[in-house]
Amino acid sequence: MMTNVDHDMLIATLDRLKLTAIRDQLDTLLDEAARSKMTLREALGFLVSREIARRDERRIAMSSKIAQFPFVRELDGFDFDAQPSLDQGQIRELATCRWIAHGDTLLFLGPPGTGKTHLAVALGREAIRQNYNVQFITAATLVATLAKAHSDGSLDKQLAILSRPKLLIIDELGYLPFEANAAHLFFQLVSRRYEKGSILITSNRSVGEWGSVFGDPVVATAILDRLLHHSTVITIRGDSYRLREKRRSGLLQKTGPTLESNETANQ
Repeated sequence: MMTNVDHDMLIATLDRLKLTAIRDQLDTLLDEAARSKMTLREALGFLVSREIARRDERRIAMSSKIAQFPFVRELDGFDFDAQPSLDQGQIRELATCRWIAHGDTLLFLGPPGTGKTHLAVALGREAIRQNYNVQFITAATLVATLAKAHSDGSLDKQLAILSRPKLLIIDELGYLPFEANAAHLFFQLVSRRYEKGSILITSNRSVGEWGSVFGDPVVATAILDRLLHHSTVITIRGDSYRLREKRRSGLLQKTGPTLESNETANQ
């Protein structure tokens, strides 16, 4: 039977080894191992698995905070039935993050409220679980950040910072038009990350409309040339989650913002 002295020594040893999950739950874990009549080897594996689980939880929480997601979303919480244009199998395949390992691009296109940002955040969190570093930023914030860096002479440093994450998520591209020099700055970022780090973009505009978004068809073509070289483009068609109930109640008539025909493509 373990004495108080033995217990205190064990706690101190676990603390010294930074095995904090085992330390904090020691009595509970030992009791559970005893009730399950685990062998010494099984009990050791059980304790280690709990320690790893705690560390993974902390790593994911810290990495998610660094990523600056606007909220927590998971794929299991996405209503695929409400968006029949989506291939659930394809989304689950994207959750394996093989496209990130290859440095590919992913575009989610569709009207506002169709779940693009939900999917982007969910895939970003899955990437973190698989030990990829992720950064989330809105297109408006990104453009403002690049413009400020350009004006104060720190553009190269800022581009280097934005090139570090293995996955860069750019949300809401196309909701606001780019100013004159912004398209060129965005092109520099895309070029820096080309075939090195993945980019996930959500947009309410089809790729055919990006010339007007960037205000320069030539620059837009150069950007798309790099983004679409190794890419998956998924167009979501369906009602806005936020407006669906109002439409059902007759308060709103269904309108149809259109995007180009199904642009799901692997290039």
